[in-house]
Amino acid sequence: MFDCKLIDDILEKYYLSPLYAIEFCLGFSGNVLVILGYIFCLPKWQSCNIYLFSMAVSDLIFLCTFPRLSYRYSHEQSETSPYACVINRYVLHVNLYSSILFMMWVSMDRFLLIKYPTRNHILLKPRTALVVTGLTWLIVNTEVAPMIHLMVQDLRSRNSSHCKDFASLKGDIDNLGYSLGLTLFGYLIPLIGLCIFSYKISFLLRLQDRILPQRNTSYKRPLKVSTCATVLFLVLYTPYHVMRNIRIASQKPWANLEFCTKMYIEAIYIITRPLAFLHSVLNPIFYFLMGDKFRDLLCEVDVCDEWRSR
Repeated sequence: MFDCKLIDDILEKYYLSPLYAIEFCLGFSGNVLVILGYIFCLPKWQSCNIYLFSMAVSDLIFLCTFPRLSYRYSHEQSETSPYACVINRYVLHVNLYSSILFMMWVSMDRFLLIKYPTRNHILLKPRTALVVTGLTWLIVNTEVAPMIHLMVQDLRSRNSSHCKDFASLKGDIDNLGYSLGLTLFGYLIPLIGLCIFSYKISFLLRLQDRILPQRNTSYKRPLKVSTCATVLFLVLYTPYHVMRNIRIASQKPWANLEFCTKMYIEAIYIITRPLAFLHSVLNPIFYFLMGDKFRDLLCEVDVCDEWRSR
């Protein structure tokens, strides 16, 4: 009979390790291309570019933590550096919640651009985008900061030999309440924001179609991309957050679950983790589609030749 105690080790070695390696290879190259493209191929930065560039930098830093994770899981190694463990988990969650928040700002920017095509709205100014970006980093880091205390406590209780995921941390902070708070403020509220701006873009485009039936329909691209972004985060993030909270709740004494039941819940939670992190691989598609003139600039031979010459 299958020993449920082994399910975690099997998934970490044969599921997490190869998937993290694949996500690193695909996501790293895509995000490097985006960052270099913005730096060398974009002569004039708009507010949308600032949000997308910040998200690309966050994704790139996050993906750089994958090789170490993949190596440790594949070789079944215990943790050798508590500092690396804390930094790794911290970067992971900062990226997780900054990505959806930046995508919400991008959707807001596209809505305002359709409504104010001359860019006379204050939120469409690059300086305002820099302020919003700074506040975004401040908010996300504030949300994730209590996790450092939890991780340090958990590492000390395990003699710094095991680097556990957030759902397995134990400390004097109510991890279930904290996880539910992160789910609400870090995921659900930005997701609702994405839905609202997608609806507003759709409503505005329908209104413009009635007023100007002969208008060029190219402005419908922001609606398609904003809708795709909403669906992407809904599909990738929802299973992760649902299973993370179920996993934490299953460890509580009042849950009174059998050991194998807890292990099966954790196994499903492990399966959702690489799916949630897949956003860092897919985000460059949105940079490519939503950046002002970014796609055209990357496709111009002269500009790219100049980039290579530098």
